[in-house]
Amino acid sequence: MSTPVAIHPPAAERILRAFGDEVHVYLSGNETGGRFAQARSVTPPGGGPPPHWHTNEDEWFYVLSGTASFFADGAWRDIGPGSRVFCPRMSIHTFRNNTAEPLEMIVTTSPAGFEDFFAKCAAEFASAAGPDMGRIIAIAEEHGIHFATP
Repeated sequence: MSTPVAIHPPAAERILRAFGDEVHVYLSGNETGGRFAQARSVTPPGGGPPPHWHTNEDEWFYVLSGTASFFADGAWRDIGPGSRVFCPRMSIHTFRNNTAEPLEMIVTTSPAGFEDFFAKCAAEFASAAGPDMGRIIAIAEEHGIHFATP
């Protein structure tokens, strides 16, 4: 059975909020037959995930606006609009927004699944009591995402 064509008008995406980021899911694994997922990520000043690696997916980033400070291959690099970063699975990586302006990037993961991780985390962050960080770590492990220790 083939995957049907997915066509969406502007602003038809699902919006998720977790870790201070806002993620607009453009294409989910449900729409791509699990091949990949794509989203626009908006990271506020000072934001960014802890260093981590994925066992399940490769991850691509395309900077739309702002400046991203990326850690990959053991070094930090500042990159701006139009820059691209590829982080293969098992590579330790992270990024930070060290500026006073929001950072916007297109993030693509292959295969899909990262959007499901983020949706579960968004539900934790939406809890009236705030997120249970033990549950966040468990969700990450369920999805093959591991945080690097200093």
